[in-house]
Amino acid sequence: MELECAVQNYDWGKKGMASSVAQLIKSSSPELNIEQDKPYAELWMGTHVNGPSFIKGTKESLADYITKDSNSHVLGDKVKEVFGNTLPFLFKVLSIDKALSIQAHPAKAHAEELHQLFPSVYKDPNHKPELAIALTPFQGLCGFRPVQEIRFHLNSIPELVALCDQTAVDDFLNCQGNPQIHLKKCFKSLLTFATTDGNSGDIGCFGIYFFNYINLNPGEALYLGPNVPHAYLYGDCVECMACSDNVVRAGLTPKLKDVPTLIEMLSYQSQSYNKFEPKKIDEFSEVFQPPIKDFAVAKIQIPGSKSYKFVPVNSPSIVIIIQGSVKIFDKVHKRGSVLFTPANSELAVTNLEEEKSLIFQAFANVNNLPIIN
Repeated sequence: MELECAVQNYDWGKKGMASSVAQLIKSSSPELNIEQDKPYAELWMGTHVNGPSFIKGTKESLADYITKDSNSHVLGDKVKEVFGNTLPFLFKVLSIDKALSIQAHPAKAHAEELHQLFPSVYKDPNHKPELAIALTPFQGLCGFRPVQEIRFHLNSIPELVALCDQTAVDDFLNCQGNPQIHLKKCFKSLLTFATTDGNSGDIGCFGIYFFNYINLNPGEALYLGPNVPHAYLYGDCVECMACSDNVVRAGLTPKLKDVPTLIEMLSYQSQSYNKFEPKKIDEFSEVFQPPIKDFAVAKIQIPGSKSYKFVPVNSPSIVIIIQGSVKIFDKVHKRGSVLFTPANSELAVTNLEEEKSLIFQAFANVNNLPIIN
């Protein structure tokens, strides 16, 4: 079934047809009017209440369609056993023109606690691990830098030290044992800094001296577990996460900053942040499998004029065509088409063009896939 999906017009998104989100929705629905001065930041594919998808033709919401399933045909027995009668993941495309907020996502138990205490701010009780796979050259900040790099910046940039508590800086620079407690105090002093006139701008811009700066080439990925600080800076990606919108922010944003919560929840592990590697399924596909059951993402590239059979999974899938024009059963789907398939579907796809097609498939990570490496 083809889906109609929600577009989010956040201020940080790329504008007009410079946005991959705009390009995709325009390709799949040529009648749409793309406004050149309007940001097209995110395409949401799934059942989250803040941006639900609908089935083309019937206009029924995907959430309602899934809820009506009483015999596990749509979700599959494994997904239903672990997650109940819900789709456990949210799939997105992001087009980023300027930095998103410095943020982290709470672990499951913490998300439930925050939702109970502050339901108007933290509006759902789910955790939000997430995976970002670059579509274009992609930049981001992720995790605390190795200790020696942070110390180098503190030793060489007096303007940075001037924004922190001097005692906290000295303790971090001189400690011989575990530096995490001193890094926490130092970073806290930065985020809570204010000049005497109260007009210090957004102190989050100095986060680049504390966090790893990451460059991804198309096809490379980052996985972000709970409590990992991060901020996407620029580029386009597909992103998959648990079905949640729980974000704790502390900088680079006009939105609500919850600095005390963020400071206490962060992981202060200081190390280089490694790219998340996929595993090969067959000659045309590979899969990114995070260490959680909520989701996995397959990347499928079909050479020109070739056909491919998707590996069946005991989970519903959401499939997006990023590049190319393909035939599935008797229907042609263009770039930007988003499809929902029930669990255990046997999907045969033919690439109708001479160049390689690019397809991403999101599904629950409850399957033993035939990995070949």
